[in-house]
Amino acid sequence: MTDLVSPAGTGAGAPLPRAALRACGALRRALPALLVYAGVRALGIAVLAVWGSCTGKSPHQLLSARWDSIWYARIAGQGYGYTLHLPGGKVHSDLAFFPLLPWLERGLSAVFPLSAGDAGLVVSAVSSLLAAWAVFLIGERLYGRRAGVALVALWAALPVGVVQSMAYSESLFTALAAWSLYAVLTGRWVWAGAFAALAGLTRPVGAAVVLAVWLGVLVALRRGRTGEPPRPEPREQARMLLGAVLAPLGWLAYFAWVGVRTGGPAGYLDVQGGWGNGFDGGLAFGSFVAQRLFGPAFAAGLGLLVGVGLVLWLYAACVRQRQPLPLLGYAGAVLLLALTAKGYFGSKPRLMMPAFPLLLPLAVAAARARPVRAVLTVSTVVLVSAVYGAFWLNGSGPP
Repeated sequence: MTDLVSPAGTGAGAPLPRAALRACGALRRALPALLVYAGVRALGIAVLAVWGSCTGKSPHQLLSARWDSIWYARIAGQGYGYTLHLPGGKVHSDLAFFPLLPWLERGLSAVFPLSAGDAGLVVSAVSSLLAAWAVFLIGERLYGRRAGVALVALWAALPVGVVQSMAYSESLFTALAAWSLYAVLTGRWVWAGAFAALAGLTRPVGAAVVLAVWLGVLVALRRGRTGEPPRPEPREQARMLLGAVLAPLGWLAYFAWVGVRTGGPAGYLDVQGGWGNGFDGGLAFGSFVAQRLFGPAFAAGLGLLVGVGLVLWLYAACVRQRQPLPLLGYAGAVLLLALTAKGYFGSKPRLMMPAFPLLLPLAVAAARARPVRAVLTVSTVVLVSAVYGAFWLNGSGPP
């Protein structure tokens, strides 16, 4: 019984697996971060509710029954097959939406008296807490507990952080991505591959998680060759290989299924093209910014330019911080896919939201600052985020 222990307080003859004890310990360490996260998101929803009472808009509808939430709910209730033909030749097919979130919505709706939209809110609430837990563990492992708590607070207080509370797939994806990254950092290769496969069933940017797993495996094998630590044992190498093979399966499976469904290997790209989406190296986005810089919306163009500059500066700071290569690869891939895609440009901030490693330099700075100064600074950011989130959802909002 080497796998079991009987700690005091669990009752006579109540053995617990060591893995369960480690998980309980990790949860206890993360509890302050989770409480901070819950507080930030509760404030955001409260401000949204007050704003809605003034504008006559339902916060519940804004969070669960608008934009992409409607598409996910329709897939959960009716399956795939809905297509919307719009003037101008655009064809919006529900095949653009990856299946894991609607699968979970359907499952919860079958077990509990919930609509698909409300089930999506439950999935987002649980997923966002799981994401915050993994984000904390990554920050704690690399830079200490205070940095982990600050990282969670900053991620919760992103300007578009309200999406974490919507019936969208961002929270679910970030949870799976963050746990995959943590598994890579701790050498749990099969878990890393399994989480990456699930992330690949959630959003197209699941490819970034696959890249992180593969980079982690390559780094581990390279260290073995150079002897920095000892070369991984054959069993460890087998687990690495299994994790690397598992990682892309979800992403590839959905692409292949859409290809069969549409009758062509590039079926998913064709579906995205019908929505006006695709990848052009950032030409469309650059043109969008330039039109505002040299037109009447100069302030908006300048704001966009400053925002992109800030994101790139943060990534450069991550490189200078010498973050592990899997984190740099993941965050860089998320940024690249977001900034080089054409389509609705207002959605780019939420598309970059899963790139939480970008916040590590700010989290480390907050952790090293005097407690009063750090709390005041982060609290100000949290309040601004709550107000902006309510303004955003009551305005154009995320499509």
